Formats: sequence, structure tokens, C-alpha cells
Amino acid sequence: MSYPDLTGDEKNAHMRALITRYFDACNAGDADAIEACFTPDGTHYFPPGMYGGAWRGGRLIGERWAHSVATRGSAWSVDRVICEPESDQAVIEWTHYKTADGTILRGIEWYVFDAETGLIEEIRAYYASPQDPSLARLELDGFDYPGRGYPLESPVPR
Repeated sequence: MSYPDLTGDEKNAHMRALITRYFDACNAGDADAIEACFTPDGTHYFPPGMYGGAWRGGRLIGERWAHSVATRGSAWSVDRVICEPESDQAVIEWTHYKTADGTILRGIEWYVFDAETGLIEEIRAYYASPQDPSLARLELDGFDYPGRGYPLESPVPR
């Protein structure tokens, strides 16, 4: 049965399983297995100044996380998962252990799954960290907020 034909519960199970498979592949440093979780043009967005901006393409995402495992001793846990099958989206909380330098980074990610294949089309990563006082706009690097219809002005005039 193809992804579009799955019921809500089946899509929920698929999304959870794919997220788990993705993190297992990341922990193994397996670039090929990471790539297999994404659409070919999948995108992973990060906060400004993190990892050189958005990573575009399943292959690049796989290579970059495999490199992180090899050089930083990176390992991740998935701490919470919420799926919304009717919109092909999920949100997770995670912990990134950078064992080489003793750093722990926590955050959340918003996942968008391709409606035809069920593969990951987009990840938006948000990190639990202090606000950078040098930035006037704290947004994901390279994410098209206006094009996606996000508000650009305060809803309350001041």
C-alpha cells in the first residue's frame, strides 16, 4: 500500500517509524541510510550561524550528520514525538550529545513529510539556547517566511 492510501493511524505509525529510522541512521553515522529517509530535495533548516545554514538534499544531510558523528562524537535521542497524519507533519523534542566536547544541545524539530512518498521533505530545527542580542530577527536561516504566509509584523501595533 502506498503512503497516500494509508489510514490516519497507519500514517502516524509510518511517520514515527521513519523518524526513529532517521535517528538510528544518524547515530550510526550512516550517510546512505540518512539519505534514504529524505526526498531528494529535502531540506534541513537551522538557526542563523548554525552548521553553515540550511542543508539541501538528502545526500548532503546524510554526509553532514555522518561527519558530525565522526568528528564530534555526535549521538541523539528522541525524547518526545507528536504526529499529525492529516497534515503529514510531526514535531519532536530531541537531545544532541556532542561527546567529543562534552556539550548537550536540546531542541525541537518540525517535520514535513512528502504527501506522495511519505519521506521527509523538510525539517525545521529550533534550539533551546539564549537569544542572540546582536540579531534583530531570530529566524531559521534560509526559510521563506513571507512565501509561506508567516506574519512579518506584530499583530498589535505599538
